[in-house]
Amino acid sequence: MISRTVGAEAIHYFKTKNQDLTTPVSSDSQPYTIRDTRKITLEQIITRRLGNQVCEFISEQVNHMRLQDVFLCDTRKVNGILDSDIYTCSAIINLHRVNDYRRINKFFESVNMKLPEGGLFINNVETYETRKKRILKKFPRPFSYAYYLTDFVFTRIMPKLKLTKKLYFDITNGHGRVLTKAETLGRLYSCGFEVIEEKVIDDRLYFVAKKVKRPNFDMDPSYGPLIRLKRVGKGGKPIKVYKFRTMYPYAEYLQQYVFECNDLKEGGKIKNDFRISNEGKLLRKYWIDELPMLLNLLKGEMKLVGGRPLSSHYFGLYSKELQEKRIRFKPGLIPPFYADLPKTLDEIMASEMRYLEAYEKKPLATDIKYLCKIITNIVVRGKRSS
Repeated sequence: MISRTVGAEAIHYFKTKNQDLTTPVSSDSQPYTIRDTRKITLEQIITRRLGNQVCEFISEQVNHMRLQDVFLCDTRKVNGILDSDIYTCSAIINLHRVNDYRRINKFFESVNMKLPEGGLFINNVETYETRKKRILKKFPRPFSYAYYLTDFVFTRIMPKLKLTKKLYFDITNGHGRVLTKAETLGRLYSCGFEVIEEKVIDDRLYFVAKKVKRPNFDMDPSYGPLIRLKRVGKGGKPIKVYKFRTMYPYAEYLQQYVFECNDLKEGGKIKNDFRISNEGKLLRKYWIDELPMLLNLLKGEMKLVGGRPLSSHYFGLYSKELQEKRIRFKPGLIPPFYADLPKTLDEIMASEMRYLEAYEKKPLATDIKYLCKIITNIVVRGKRSS
């Protein structure tokens, strides 16, 4: 059950076209009862709207809370949160899917403002992968693929391009946006949340996010093919590394979350990384995504051979000794990884330490030696990026 006690008066907003359940719960009411033309419980509202499984999933997250601390709503508008009379709420449950929010980050930021630190936000989204399967099942081939291609261009590409973005929102008013799991969860992290639970129910991804800090207020999110990623440079100073996009938008906010869920696979990459797009996998296999790093090479931020530029999270996985050794030199465009082909994180660290110790003594000779070995592994032995 969602609550076990009812204390002082509290308002729980739930609006549909047919009814307006915006009435206070008084102290003499039965638990979970909102007074209207008839008595109705929060469980009944959620069950009627989204089904028993969803109600059970939500109940597991908030059954320790008092009724007046749970705010239930069904809205796609930022004002539905900002204008609400809630200030000490422990959980906000929105039954409306994220795909219909016109300004997703503004909505998440508004929820963040209303919650105390540690407060929960529960919502759902239809992911791009689920939408694709639904469309392809809807019509027989080849009509399903033609429909899917049209849908992809209209709902996925048009909202991202400056020339067509306004037209798209004028037509749809933000309804039915196509969102990947990575983009949705990444937006949550950028807005100060940490995802603590997720579950697919009836082709919707339901998530529970905990407020851990204030939003980042990213005013210039990147959607284009060329991106700049924050990496640890020489002296520990941050540098912006240029790459072709291989991950979905906002995926960079999820590195720690994905690592904690999936850990590392052979070669030091994250297992089952859902942040990488299908095109991105191809770009990574042949190192095409790293070609823009030549700009960093020309700017003097990187050198040809050296340890790959790491994110602060991945850098933090290294031993203290290797961290200190690493920041004494510029990161490299071609890492020693492809000379030794280590498999585990410990082997990767040992490989980099051997390179750095040799580079300290004979910089030029070491780079030439490693470069020759790397070329042999790639050209002769056909090694590719994992």
